[in-house]
Amino acid sequence: MDRYESLIIDLYEKAINYEPLTKEEALNILSVPDDYVPFLTHFAQKIKKKFFPENELEFCSIINAKSGACSEDCKFCAQSKFYKTPINVYNLVPKEEIVEGAERGVEFGANRYCVVLAGKQATPEEVDRIAEAVREVKEVEKIPINVCVSAGTMDEESLRKLKEAGVKRVNHNLEASRNFFPNIVTTHRWEDRYETIKRIKEAGLSTCCGGIFGMGESDEDRVDLALTYRELEVDSIPLNFLMPIEGTPLENAPGVTPMEALKVIAMFRFTNPRAELRLCGGREQNLRDFHGMAVLMTNAMMVGGYLTRAGRDIKKDYQLLKDLKAGRKEEVIA
Repeated sequence: MDRYESLIIDLYEKAINYEPLTKEEALNILSVPDDYVPFLTHFAQKIKKKFFPENELEFCSIINAKSGACSEDCKFCAQSKFYKTPINVYNLVPKEEIVEGAERGVEFGANRYCVVLAGKQATPEEVDRIAEAVREVKEVEKIPINVCVSAGTMDEESLRKLKEAGVKRVNHNLEASRNFFPNIVTTHRWEDRYETIKRIKEAGLSTCCGGIFGMGESDEDRVDLALTYRELEVDSIPLNFLMPIEGTPLENAPGVTPMEALKVIAMFRFTNPRAELRLCGGREQNLRDFHGMAVLMTNAMMVGGYLTRAGRDIKKDYQLLKDLKAGRKEEVIA
């Protein structure tokens, strides 16, 4: 056994015993040679099986319920009013459209559905309309799907209303480390997002908090974000890989290679073994032919498209899920 195999196994032992990895140890995961990525992926999968023994892959879907004209200058986002991008701009859609989105999510095979609003913070009126739509999904239509909400910085009253309506999880992404964040956003502070996550937890709601990789951040920034989520003990971590959008400041950003993406996913699995990891935006372009390896380390995939960009053909995701289930049956038989 060489030093890289020994390193990975030692960190695996720490992870399955829920011992926190140090920053140096997490950085070591990102620096293993590409030849060791299959070995790394194997042990990341074993960590997932330890904490998620059912090993089921979940599908989730979203609706862009309020699009564009956003007051914030997030450099990766097509919806900022500061950039000229080819997107549709509209206010919060009617309640019926939100309910229809939940129905489409069920048709896709999703069991989570997130209502997403562009903007720094939803207005009280918008929160009330979302809550009304959620109640209809939960109580009137009885659609078999879990509804989440992503509506920017939220106060205690808004969170209470959503919880009473039947929302159990709220999404609010830090996107990047505290150190790198000012390079991509200047209209609000990283600390504002951090405090919102704490309020979500204090309200008794489940937390879904992710990041975007390939924006020019360092390995240290990636590790800092992972360790922040470990500190916050978030429940779900969406992993996005930059899809450069024409008209945004990051239209020529470097992105990540498939091997780099797999190392990032593995590092998050080792550092946050109890969190659900979700493959989200950019998985198609950045993982390419290595989708299967990524799925082995994660719990869910976003299907049916993203906020302003189309996603992968859902038939390919269905086939991947079918192949994984067939593989599990073969393991049992063996």
